[in-house]
Amino acid sequence: MINTTFDFKKPFESAQTLMGLQTSTITKTVELQKKSAEDLAAFFKAEAEKAKELKTPEEFVKFNVESNKALYELLKAQGEAFTELAKASGEETMAEIKKLAS
Repeated sequence: MINTTFDFKKPFESAQTLMGLQTSTITKTVELQKKSAEDLAAFFKAEAEKAKELKTPEEFVKFNVESNKALYELLKAQGEAFTELAKASGEETMAEIKKLAS
């Protein structure tokens, strides 16, 4: 909980600043979602091409294990990117709120 008071002489400026931060965060989130979707599509397209070359059950099992590991790493990296965006946006917003409150 934040125990700060806003200067009500500048409510419009405060709202405008916070809405700008929201807009920026939403834009970054949409861009990151788009990149994630493109990366996933490219991953599955590449894996489908690799799967066409499989000839034996052993190759299929090996491919499946390697593909699942690669997918896990891709999803992990995407999750970390979203976490970093959330953290940075939260820090930026809190810093701006503190500026507005002082």
